[in-house]
Amino acid sequence: MRLSGRSVRCVRGGREVFSSLDFATAEGELLAVTGRNGSGKTSLLRLIAGLLLPAGGTIALEGGGAELTLAEQAHYLGHRDALKPALSVLENLTFWQHFLGGEVFDASASLKAVGLEHTTHLPAAYLSAGQRRRLSLARLLSVRRPIWLMDEPNAALDAAGQNLLAALMREHLGGGGLIVAATHGPLGLEANELRIGETS
Repeated sequence: MRLSGRSVRCVRGGREVFSSLDFATAEGELLAVTGRNGSGKTSLLRLIAGLLLPAGGTIALEGGGAELTLAEQAHYLGHRDALKPALSVLENLTFWQHFLGGEVFDASASLKAVGLEHTTHLPAAYLSAGQRRRLSLARLLSVRRPIWLMDEPNAALDAAGQNLLAALMREHLGGGGLIVAATHGPLGLEANELRIGETS
């Protein structure tokens, strides 16, 4: 499996964010997208996820599921944790399993893997920022998709949470997945780097 972009151009709000951007990454690889604030790191992830349309160029996936779109093979973990505060931790995860479909794994096992098994029936509104981030990570485990698109995945995580994240990412890559992560700092494992916004 190989994810690539050629001459990708992004325009938002009438402003060109970046242009002529080329990148490529394959299964088992982490591509760390770096650059200053406003350089287009989040925009690139949203383009890959199909949440934005490129103003030029192409983004392609080779070797994935032939009958699935790129978006259907990717998880997008954004800045904000997509949770419903009134629902319990388990209900939030179950909602995402039904919404995303595909190959579904045991929700309770996914919560245990991120250290949230004791919060199963707690309303998500009661979770700390770090716990909310862990719940978002559990979503990646409960419905398996080969591509993880992660925007500042370390946000709100303490040292233990960052170590957990690195372990989950390493396991995903070891199983043939690929990761594109926008980040300002190290993620705790080897990565190829794509630096954007240098000439903007």
